[in-house]
Amino acid sequence: MSRFVSAALVGAALLLSGNAFAYDAAAGKATYDASCAMCHKAGMMGAPKTGDKAAWAPHIKKGMDAMVANSIKGYKGAKGMMPAKGGNPKLTNAQVGNAVAYMVGLSK
Repeated sequence: MSRFVSAALVGAALLLSGNAFAYDAAAGKATYDASCAMCHKAGMMGAPKTGDKAAWAPHIKKGMDAMVANSIKGYKGAKGMMPAKGGNPKLTNAQVGNAVAYMVGLSK
């Protein structure tokens, strides 16, 4: 019972802190290659090109949680749009978060 309570308290603390998911950029590479690269390599539909620091700076400034939420739900802005989960509804939220972390790592 003590372990359950400890795990619940840790989970609640993570949820309250807004970072309930630890992003794994290394794991995100496979998702990026399979589902994200098509748009983010070429800048299709206004997608910031992976590695373009200037294009990514305003997004990075908003924080990982905002970028991941937009990537999961979809995003429509002044410069372009992104379908929910990059158009691949089979992706888990964790896979999307990891792919965002991978792209951010290449674009800082």
